[in-house]
Formats: sequence, structure tokens, C-alpha cells
Amino acid sequence: MNLILWRHAEAEDGSPDLARRLTDKGKRQARVMAEWLLPRLPAGTRILVSPATRTRQTADALDIAYTVVDDIAPDADPAVLLATAGWPTAGGSVLVVGHQPTLGLAASLVMSGEETQLGMKKGAVFWFSRKDKEEGAQTVLHAAMSPDMLKG
Repeated sequence: MNLILWRHAEAEDGSPDLARRLTDKGKRQARVMAEWLLPRLPAGTRILVSPATRTRQTADALDIAYTVVDDIAPDADPAVLLATAGWPTAGGSVLVVGHQPTLGLAASLVMSGEETQLGMKKGAVFWFSRKDKEEGAQTVLHAAMSPDMLKG
């Protein structure tokens, strides 16, 4: 199984929180990361997106259909997010577009089995896979990428 965690790009300040929109910089971040992701996403990748406007705008940069999921809204429980994605047993590939600190906490659970504060830049991606080996299951970090690393 592939699990890709994508933090929304830079958003405007304000309230209500769910209505916050991407800034011009955020739109560029989303576009740059989408350009990096698109040729790498496995066919049939399920995309799950928080109901917040900023996450939907980030996912829109992919121009692929996605499902809005309340379980990954701001301040979601990281264990619930992972269960919603089907990690680690669902098979296939899942891209989750969500928020900090939930995504960082979920990434730490994937890597270590414990929740710890793990920073994640706006617009950044963590990409994990889980494979069954003879010696047991193995979690691999395939990529940790942020938009500022892709500018050239």
C-alpha cells in the first residue's frame, strides 16, 4: 500500500477556518507539487480531501476526481485519518490532502508507531509504502518533498 500525505498549500488568515482560501503563493505551491506528483501517482490512486476550502483548492491542482472526507478535517485524530485511508492494509494507493498537526502526527505513527510532533511545510508531501516481506511487514519512506525544493 502507498500512503501519500499532502499538507494544503499556504492559505489566507481568517475565519471561518473551513472557508480560508489559498493565497497566490499557495496556488503556486499546489501547482508545483501537483506537477511533481502527477507523473508519479500510481494508476487508481484514491484521493481523500478535507472539507476545508484550502485543501480542496490544493487537490484541485491535480485535476483528478477526489472524495471530501470529514474525518480528515482540521484537528482530526491522526489514528482516525490513517484508518479512513485504510493504512496499512487497504492495498493500492491513497493520497490524503489535509492539515497540520494531524498529518505530522499521522506520519510519526506510520514511522514509529507513536504520536510525536513532526513538522510538515505548507504544500509538502510525505510518501510511505508498506510491503509484506518474509521477515515481516516493512514501512518505507519513499519521499519527503516540499514545493520550495522543486523550484529549481
